[in-house]
Amino acid sequence: MPISVARFREECSVPLRLTLLAGEGGAGREIAGSRAQEAGLAVTGEVFPPQGGRVQILGETEISYFRRQAPARQGESADRFFAGPLPCAVVSASQPVPELFVEAAERRGVPLFSSALPTSELVEEVHRQLSGLLTETTTIHGVLIDVLGVGVLLLGKSGVGKSECAIDLILRGHRFVADDVIHIDKLGPATLVGRGDDKTRHHMEIRGLGIISIQDLFGLTATTQRKKVELVIRLEGWDAGKEYDRLGLEDRTTGILGVELPTLLIPVSPGRNLATIVEVAVRNHLLKLQGVHSAKELVDRQDRRAVERKGS
Repeated sequence: MPISVARFREECSVPLRLTLLAGEGGAGREIAGSRAQEAGLAVTGEVFPPQGGRVQILGETEISYFRRQAPARQGESADRFFAGPLPCAVVSASQPVPELFVEAAERRGVPLFSSALPTSELVEEVHRQLSGLLTETTTIHGVLIDVLGVGVLLLGKSGVGKSECAIDLILRGHRFVADDVIHIDKLGPATLVGRGDDKTRHHMEIRGLGIISIQDLFGLTATTQRKKVELVIRLEGWDAGKEYDRLGLEDRTTGILGVELPTLLIPVSPGRNLATIVEVAVRNHLLKLQGVHSAKELVDRQDRRAVERKGS
C-alpha cells in the first residue's frame, strides 16, 4: 500500500539523513514504489519519470547537467520537473541545491529534501527503508515450522499442543521458525513470509519446562529466520459430536492479508501422534501440488466401478 511523504519523512529522516528544503505542503503525496529512481533526463523537464509514485534522486550528474543549461531555460526546466508525477525528490551528497529548484518545489507543492548520503548509498538505503514501510504485515499467534521445505503454520487454542508438536517435528529434523508471535509479511500478490519476533526469536514456551532456546538445544541447523507460509494446520480438541473430514475432499482455506492458504483441521486426542500426522499432511500437500490427489482418485475409481456394474 502507498505511504505518504509525511510518513516517509517521519520514519526515514534519521537513516537517510534528510533535511526538508521546500514543499512541506505536499506532505500528503503518496509514494507507491520501494525503489528510488535517479531522475536522469527528467531533470530537464522535457520527459517525465517512466514510473510515477517513486522517490526521485537528484545526484551529482543531474545537478551538474541542470547548472550547465542556459540560465533562461533553468527556471522552465525546474518548473516542468516538479510539475511531473513525482511524490518527492531528494538531492544527494549534501550538494548545494539550485535556488530555482527550491522555488519550483515550493510553488508546485512537491517536498524537496537534501541528504548527506552519496547517491549510490542513498538509492540503496531508500529501497531498504521503503521495502519495510510498503510491506503489508500482520501478526498471528501460533507456531511456524519448516517441514520438508514447506512453511507450516500451526494454529489452535492455547494448550492444544502446538509447541509440543513442533518439538517432535524438530526432533525429526525439521526446522523451527517462530513460536507464539509470528509476523507475516506480504511480499507479493500470493506470497506470505513468516518470521519471529526479534525479542523472542528461536525461543519457545513449553508448559512445565518454561522458555527454551531451540537454537542452543538443537543447533543452528534446527532453526531458520523466515519462511514462506504455504499450509495452515488448525489443531482443536476432539469433539465427539462433530463430523470431521474422513475422505480428504474438503478444500478449506484460511485468509491472511488477502491470500487464501490451504488449510487442514486436525482433531487432537490422547494417543494421536501429531508430528506424524503433520508430516504426512505435508507430504500429501506436496503430492497435490504435483497433481496427485489420492482421495479424489479413489472416489473417482469407485464411481467408475459403480457405473460399470450398473451397465453390466
